Amino acid sequence: MFNGMDMDSADLIPLEVDEFSRYERRRLKAAIALACVWSCTVLLHVLVWGQWIVYGLTVITTAHLVRVLLIRPHPLPDLLPSWRDTPSSEKEATDFSCWPHVSILVAAKNEVEVIERLTSSLMAIDYPSKRFDVWLIDDNSTDGTSELMDDLARRYVNLNAIHRDQAATGGKSGALNQVWPTTQGSILLVFDADAQVSPDCLRQVVPLFEENTVGAVQLRKAIANGTRNFWTRGQVAEMAFDAYCQLKRISNSGIGELRGNGQFVRRAALEQCGGWNEETITDDLDLTLKLHLTGWDVPLVMTPAVWEEGVVQAISLWHQRNRWAEGGYQRYLDYWRLLTPRRLGWNKTFDLFVFWLIQYGVPTAAFPDFALAIARNRLPMLMPVSSVAALFATVGMASGLWQTRRASPFSIFVQTIRGMVYMMHWFVVVGAVTFRMAIRPKRLKWVKTQHGNLEDTAAIAARVSSQ
Repeated sequence: MFNGMDMDSADLIPLEVDEFSRYERRRLKAAIALACVWSCTVLLHVLVWGQWIVYGLTVITTAHLVRVLLIRPHPLPDLLPSWRDTPSSEKEATDFSCWPHVSILVAAKNEVEVIERLTSSLMAIDYPSKRFDVWLIDDNSTDGTSELMDDLARRYVNLNAIHRDQAATGGKSGALNQVWPTTQGSILLVFDADAQVSPDCLRQVVPLFEENTVGAVQLRKAIANGTRNFWTRGQVAEMAFDAYCQLKRISNSGIGELRGNGQFVRRAALEQCGGWNEETITDDLDLTLKLHLTGWDVPLVMTPAVWEEGVVQAISLWHQRNRWAEGGYQRYLDYWRLLTPRRLGWNKTFDLFVFWLIQYGVPTAAFPDFALAIARNRLPMLMPVSSVAALFATVGMASGLWQTRRASPFSIFVQTIRGMVYMMHWFVVVGAVTFRMAIRPKRLKWVKTQHGNLEDTAAIAARVSSQ
């Protein structure tokens, strides 16, 4: 049923000692990066041929983004047979070694409202119970989560509850690192406590690991409370665009990224990367780069999705997106010396550059660009690049919504316009984060998103199964 799980060691890119221990002097590197971006923006305004450089960047960016939009996604392998529908007589004769062992990890802190709901959905996964186990990691909770986990562990044979005390460090990364070396799974699966999981998620994703270059797989993320208000509706459009964009980038031999919740990781790949990084606030983005730098690919699966709660208030969104932007920016500061075609290959390097430019470069340059444009009574110099990026986001968002939502063309149009208005916050967030990182030291701090029991479990399970 399932062939080899291990990549040939000759195909792996060897790591030098402490090659990924590059977390010092982030403030200095952030200041140098900010000075370079702002200086280049000023030069574009004062040089006679500065506009032609912008036109050149615009042409290069446009060509790459058009190629990303037009590429056809790779077909997925057939899913594994349903274990639930297998006759009992066949189950007794099954060679369980043909089913890869999966260890599911959930790090939780004060999640008493949602942890039982998640556990119930994990125990309902359509996969042999002897071939997966669940590890609930209590990160020093104070709301009854710890006691509830112990109760759940008594109910289910293949569930383990692990408790960390107040002296434990490293946040989510530290919790995962404490447990994953003791697990059996050749594949590790990480969920957040508020995740809503489809029963066929393992059957859909595990076959992708037959491809020996696959180091990790990300499930598409979807918003469970997407109709709550403007902010959650915006996050619905944002996640649809993100998944669609990633799917196309991966099909174009570009960079696929992990998103934390619903991430499958090959044990051999994680071992080579040294586990999750406890010196970053976005362990998923950090692990993404390390996987690519060591020769692994990270595909994405559109169906099934993993559902999670979107933040419902502007201030919560601001703090969450600041953390995401800072963590995403940190990885470039930490690994910039390694981001070369020799390590990544030309396709991934160029793809990474283009998306760094539109995600971080242009937003970081926006302040001096607008200031100089006002002072010189002219349009912003980087408007051609930002216009192409906005057009790409609009088309990608509409396509992602069309692919993931059951709605009329007019509804998709309205959701896209609203999503693009919502996405304007990213310019402000990135500009503020890159400036703050350059001038103010900051200690690592993992900020927990508050979760609540939004809906009846049966109602959510029905919706998840219908997607």
